[in-house]
Amino acid sequence: MARCTAPSRGHRTASAAANCPACRNRYGGYSSRYSYPSYENSYTSSGRTSSSGNYNSSKGRTRKASWSNSGSTIYYTSAEINTLTPVRKVVEKRAEKPEIRDIFLCHAWDDRKESALELYDLLESNGVNVWFSEKDIPLGTSFLREIDKGLAKSKIGIVLVTPSFLKRVQNEGVAEKELSALLATDQLVPIVHNTTYDELRDVSPLLGSRNGLDTQEDSMENIAKKLAELITVNEKNYS
Repeated sequence: MARCTAPSRGHRTASAAANCPACRNRYGGYSSRYSYPSYENSYTSSGRTSSSGNYNSSKGRTRKASWSNSGSTIYYTSAEINTLTPVRKVVEKRAEKPEIRDIFLCHAWDDRKESALELYDLLESNGVNVWFSEKDIPLGTSFLREIDKGLAKSKIGIVLVTPSFLKRVQNEGVAEKELSALLATDQLVPIVHNTTYDELRDVSPLLGSRNGLDTQEDSMENIAKKLAELITVNEKNYS
C-alpha cells in the first residue's frame, strides 16, 4: 500500500499532492477539492514576528489593549496590560480638562540629548503633546516638585529611568515622603532604559515598586507607540 509523503515532504502545493502516490491514487488524480493539512498556516502562525508589529509569543506579547484601535499592530504582555489599565482610567477622566498636555516626560539632565530626546522625538512623531522636562524644568529646582506640578497639567507622567537618573536620585537624597506623594496617583509610568528594576529598587524602593515599561523587553519605538495609544481618547472609546 502506497504511503502518504506529507509527513516528510508536505503537501503545501498542488504539485506536491499530485506527486504523492497515496493521495494521487486515493483521489483519482489531484483536484481542487483536495483538502490537505494546512502546514503553511501553522508555519506562518508559529513564525509570526516583526511583520505583525511587535508580536512576540516567546516574550508574551500576544494581547492588544482594549483602548487600541482596530488597525493597531502593537501587542502587549499581560503584565503591561495590568500595569497600564489603571493609568488608562486616569487618562479617560482627565481627557476633557482644558489646556492639558498628553504626557509629562521626566529625565535626568545627562540624558537630555540622547535617550530622553529620542523618546521625546518618537512621542512627538506619534502625535503626542509632551511636557519635556529639559524645556520645562528650570535649573536648580527640585525635579520631583516640578514633576508634581507637571503631572497636574498632564494626562499622565513618565519617568525615563536610566543609570544617569539613578545617580541623580542618589546624589539628591530623595525624600521618601516626596516620592510617596508623587506615587499616590495612577498617573506615573516608569520607563526603564539601560538599567533594571532591581537597580531602581535599590535606589528608590517606592519608585521601583511601580510597574512600567522596559526597553529590554521592547524597543523604544514600540514603547512610544504604546504610550501614544494609552493617551489617545476618541469619541468611540470614550463613550
